[in-house]
Amino acid sequence: MSTTYRDLTEHRHYAYRGCAPDPDQPTQSAADPDLPLDAWGGSTVDGGQEPAERLEHQRLAIEICGRCPVLAACRSYAATEIPGGGLVEPDGIWGGQRSLDRHRALITRRATQPAQAGAPVPAERIAEAGSPTKRAVLRALARETDAELVAYRAGMDLRTANWHRAVLCTLLGLDKETATRADLLKAAQHHGLLSAGARIVPDGHWPVAAAPNTNGTRQRRLAPDRPVQLVIPGLPDYPRTPHPAPRIPAPRRHLAVVRPAAAARPVPLLLPVRTTLEARAA
Repeated sequence: MSTTYRDLTEHRHYAYRGCAPDPDQPTQSAADPDLPLDAWGGSTVDGGQEPAERLEHQRLAIEICGRCPVLAACRSYAATEIPGGGLVEPDGIWGGQRSLDRHRALITRRATQPAQAGAPVPAERIAEAGSPTKRAVLRALARETDAELVAYRAGMDLRTANWHRAVLCTLLGLDKETATRADLLKAAQHHGLLSAGARIVPDGHWPVAAAPNTNGTRQRRLAPDRPVQLVIPGLPDYPRTPHPAPRIPAPRRHLAVVRPAAAARPVPLLLPVRTTLEARAA
């Protein structure tokens, strides 16, 4: 039993909460006998409710929560995070807040709270960060400092590479807003995702993750005083499989036999051949 749940249920005014059932009508609210208890949860009426009726019931329920004596304890309990992630009460109205309001607040807290230094990283997160694709991004990030070249060496387009960089920060417990490239690579080496002897090209203290765009994608983050990253013209989105280089035989070490000029064989040239008829026409 969590502390917040105990604080709510053992509150001295818990029995007088607005969403308590009416003694004479157990399916109705004690604060408003005309309002069903389904207003705080989901409607159990066959066929559901009309949208206008449902929204009106939610509005009345939130008004009752506003004058409830256990409002603060109820809201604190519903906003509690469970160990596996998510909220202890993901649905319904609790503490005057809808489910959408609580989830938005959860996202805001996760985005603004800095990552705890030295906090243990779950094994499943390390396993996910050790996928072949993410390892390729880490190896490329160790060799290159430019986002274009990192994506090229990792074998993917720029947008995908930036997305993996941001995900790696989250998986390894780093703050995407402040974590630098050196921080990410150091964490990768600490968890065995990158060889401890890997040569890392030095870079400045710039955030490694890409900043979010308004359309949900992620772009390269450029600090005010950071040098502008070069865009390589003609660089493909991903490296193409190169053709194997022709094998050049090693020169012979014995002396070559010099033949007379008369016995020398003609060397064929890649030139157009004119037939006899073409020669006569010319």
